[in-house]
Amino acid sequence: MLVVRPAGPADLDHLLELAILSGPGFTSLPEDPDQLVERLDISRDSFTGVLSPEKRWYTLMMEEADTGDIDGIASVKAAVGLNRPFFSFRLANQAAASPSLNIRLDHQTLQLVNECNGWTEVGSLFLKADRRKGGAGRLLSQSRYMLIGAEPELFADMVLAELRGVFTPDGACPFWDHVAHKFFPMEFDQADMMTGSTDKQFIIDLAPRHPIYVDLLPEPARAVIGKVHPQGVAAMALLESEGFRPNGLVDIFDAGPTVTCQRDHIRTVRDARRLTVQITEDVEAELPALISTDSVSAFRAVRAKAQIEGDTVRLTPEVATALKLGDGDVARVKT
Repeated sequence: MLVVRPAGPADLDHLLELAILSGPGFTSLPEDPDQLVERLDISRDSFTGVLSPEKRWYTLMMEEADTGDIDGIASVKAAVGLNRPFFSFRLANQAAASPSLNIRLDHQTLQLVNECNGWTEVGSLFLKADRRKGGAGRLLSQSRYMLIGAEPELFADMVLAELRGVFTPDGACPFWDHVAHKFFPMEFDQADMMTGSTDKQFIIDLAPRHPIYVDLLPEPARAVIGKVHPQGVAAMALLESEGFRPNGLVDIFDAGPTVTCQRDHIRTVRDARRLTVQITEDVEAELPALISTDSVSAFRAVRAKAQIEGDTVRLTPEVATALKLGDGDVARVKT
């Protein structure tokens, strides 16, 4: 059985392996042990409530209960842009007109903005290649919304997700090569690392201060603005199924899209029910349900058969053990 549970310092080796497998452009998973140690310390302190709510960054691991193998990662950052800017390019239209010539033009531009201050971010969704089937990705993705729904007051009213932009099979990034690199004369990996490990002052110092006209960019760069990395197409579909939609913002380095949804309108947050657990050997259900605890500090989630009768959910001992729930405890269930 696959269980999604909190990540902590003991997961460093697993997290480093996932960071290496995730490849370039996955900003939230740098191949830097020091950053990953800090990330796991923050996760521990987030789940235990040591940090104030707006500073919390919850990291989740997907574990095979029988073997202890770690197959994936996901995260929820309670609030972005409060201590460090959250920069994006806004894709906007600028109109130009000449009444005397009866000509009107609409030009798309990219303008550096910092608009998402205080919003919650769901991210870091990554699975090992051999796990990208059989519903594992959906479980991992939806577990973030079950976490938010367990104690929604800990999270912002607006939730966003950034998706990785397009990279070629040889690792090149067309938007970086043709646009961003002109302003940040360094390797993509260095800029990527500095985004996660510094106060981002280098972006303030070097980023373009005026709109960039998209029509003036080389075609390879234009073609990838707002497009998703091939490995992110499934993640985008999962986000859209929850109600997330593009909001006109793209990443300043790879031009991957940002999507947003109001917290209480996220389908899994909205539809999951709080039910009282009854443990029984016999559970009759045609399809598995998404089941989690109703607590952030003790969060765990699985996909398993659950029999709902009124305000009660019947779970097998195996499922209850995976969730660390007993008779009379409360679970959140989405069918």
